[in-house]
Amino acid sequence: MPHRSPRTLRFASYNIRKARGLDGQRDPGRILQVLNGLDADVIALQEADRRLGDRPAALPRRMIEAETDFEVLPTAENGVSLGWHGNAVLVRKGIEAGGIQRIDLPGLEPRGAVYFEIDLGPMSVAVMGAHLGLMRRHRRRQLETLAMHAQGRDDAIILGDFNEWSTRRGLEPLTPKFSVISPGQSFHAARPVAALDRIAHSNNIGVADAGVEQGPLAKLASDHLPIWADLKLPRQSFAATD
Repeated sequence: MPHRSPRTLRFASYNIRKARGLDGQRDPGRILQVLNGLDADVIALQEADRRLGDRPAALPRRMIEAETDFEVLPTAENGVSLGWHGNAVLVRKGIEAGGIQRIDLPGLEPRGAVYFEIDLGPMSVAVMGAHLGLMRRHRRRQLETLAMHAQGRDDAIILGDFNEWSTRRGLEPLTPKFSVISPGQSFHAARPVAALDRIAHSNNIGVADAGVEQGPLAKLASDHLPIWADLKLPRQSFAATD
């Protein structure tokens, strides 16, 4: 992997489909191999928990601890789920994160998002992980809610499955304060035709690189491919170390 500037972190988003691959097998170990290969610092996961009962985690915590260099942010409400409405966050060990909030998103379906802050010395960067709804009018309201949680900040990032098929419509609530990265077509993994997975960032955050993981394991592990972006964070966030 290429060396990244100290001011650049790699953010990724991956809808893991409850760890069920295109072969019909539920294989958490396969998902973890894909995650390790992303070389990311922060990963937002969608569909990280099963839907029924107490929504047990699709990725066992003990496997994450044993097989990766990530820690799970405490976004779940109970002891068996990995996240909130299936939204979980993995942060590379050594990166400090806090200020965690669970966000209810409006709409007909039960949806949610998670908010947290990456600690960068005297400053922090606000990050949200989300899985938006199936109907555009609901998605617009959900994006309005996320934008409201970033109000007053010029250093915010939104990661997730935006569920938006259009390349021109549906993301209007994010303008003009956010730019949206669509690194490439990420769905369906077997034959990608849509860029459903995206990353939005405040306009003073730069983009060094971005892409879609298209290795053979990623094409089998879920029906979505993971996306990533190397984001150049505001210099003032690193005032203590520059």
